[in-house]
Amino acid sequence: LVTVSHASNVLGTINPVREMIRDAHKHDSRVLVDAAQSVPHMPVDVQDLDCDFLAFSGHKMCGPTGIGVLYAKKELLDSMPPFHGGGEMIREVHMYESTWKDPPYKFEAGTTNIAGAIGLGAAVDYLNHIGMRKIRLHEQELTRYALDRLSQIKGISIYGPKDPSQREAVVSFNVGDIHAHDMATLLDEDAICVRSGHHCAQPLMERLGVSATTRASFYLYNTEQEVDRLTESLEKAKRVFKL
Repeated sequence: LVTVSHASNVLGTINPVREMIRDAHKHDSRVLVDAAQSVPHMPVDVQDLDCDFLAFSGHKMCGPTGIGVLYAKKELLDSMPPFHGGGEMIREVHMYESTWKDPPYKFEAGTTNIAGAIGLGAAVDYLNHIGMRKIRLHEQELTRYALDRLSQIKGISIYGPKDPSQREAVVSFNVGDIHAHDMATLLDEDAICVRSGHHCAQPLMERLGVSATTRASFYLYNTEQEVDRLTESLEKAKRVFKL
């Protein structure tokens, strides 16, 4: 099984998963795509990708926490046994054998997260109403603006592709020798919410030669004015640390 992220939660890099899947299939490997960073931000077509499995979470697409989606090709689901048992997934029970319901029900034992599913469904409807292409274009232009503004800050290191068409709307950076946690604290005082740390990607941090980064993320509700506030706050942080 080959597992690959559709888009990096640190660099924003959009990986060429279609080509990667095609190459993996040439070697009779199945492919699982982690699409948590792509499905909420851009059109994703599992049939076009020809992926065997694809997973994403609800809370990254305006939905509730504690719920996600796993897509799989039907023939694979048919061939796989259930991984836990309970009500609603059994067709028949006999003394020495049992039969399972058809997918997806044989993988959904017991009482499912009904409230979470309803909330996620509402989030999907909301995003579809806006339009995933519109969201992608908005984020792409906002990322382009952010990269341009941030690159003007002396001493900043920005990680990931320079071309907004090749990345998602996340921008990770460091400024001078200011630690990412200190930077996040100062930005928080200006009511700017960022993430700091290794972002569950310590091997990547080792590859970049840093212990952590500060990460700004943009979505459909962010504006260029908020990017301006971010750059102003970063300049303020530099003055605090006398850089």
